[in-house]
Amino acid sequence: MQNILSLEKTTTQVRRDILRMIHKVNSGHPGGSLGCTEFFVALYFEQMEINLPFSMNGQNEDLFFLSNGHISPVFYSVLSRRGFFPIEELNSFRLINSRLQGHPTTHEGLPGIRIASGSLGQGLSVSIGAALAKKINNDPKIVYTLLGDGELQEGQNWEAIMFASGKRVDNLIATVDLNGKQIDGNTDDVLPMGSVKNKFEAFGWKVVELNQGNSIEHILKALKLAKSRLGKGFPVVIIMKTEMGNGVDFMMHTHAWHGKAPNSEQLENALAQNKETLGDY
Repeated sequence: MQNILSLEKTTTQVRRDILRMIHKVNSGHPGGSLGCTEFFVALYFEQMEINLPFSMNGQNEDLFFLSNGHISPVFYSVLSRRGFFPIEELNSFRLINSRLQGHPTTHEGLPGIRIASGSLGQGLSVSIGAALAKKINNDPKIVYTLLGDGELQEGQNWEAIMFASGKRVDNLIATVDLNGKQIDGNTDDVLPMGSVKNKFEAFGWKVVELNQGNSIEHILKALKLAKSRLGKGFPVVIIMKTEMGNGVDFMMHTHAWHGKAPNSEQLENALAQNKETLGDY
């Protein structure tokens, strides 16, 4: 296991990657990417059992599916830093003919990307299919997926949530990024969802609450607890409370940076708040 300090240094570097990628093309989604940085680092650098070089069949390894695909900057940074493709390729984010489009795609064959995730609400359904395939193939590894809280306003999610418990998909860990914000404002103002925890429990899932979703240490504990609850006939969900824009003070506590790029002055300010680095590309 890597020590927490090492994982936190990687987290800081990933934040720098996110900010620089989005600034370069004046396009992208920094808020949710920054809010989920600790989760991605904990998942890919500590929790998941993965095989490199990347193989699309995914046999005998843990799988991850990103449902809220607009936070692709954090996904791309972590994949590159984990060794799926060269770090220098981050320079091509959102450029024409790049493998690193604004939403992940599969047609260019970017290592680490298993589904195109542009339209919201579909990632959980795909993850359930992958989990069932592992059961059929007697593959003991785990399927992970990340959903946005605003994304849960999409109806397909609730069909999938019902299906997963009804079919006892107990090799699946879903995580909900509960930051309370979406592109049009606070989720409670756009469409109140009530208690996400109570809803999942009512649909037959086992729930792990993570109130400090921007803490590497607490994320790892939650992932360990979630994993311990698998194999007992129930899917598991982590309700992870995060702060959108975490790590950059002027991007936090607002939905305004959901999909807005920083200008050059703002970039320098943000990078100054994240000085530890493993080496920019």
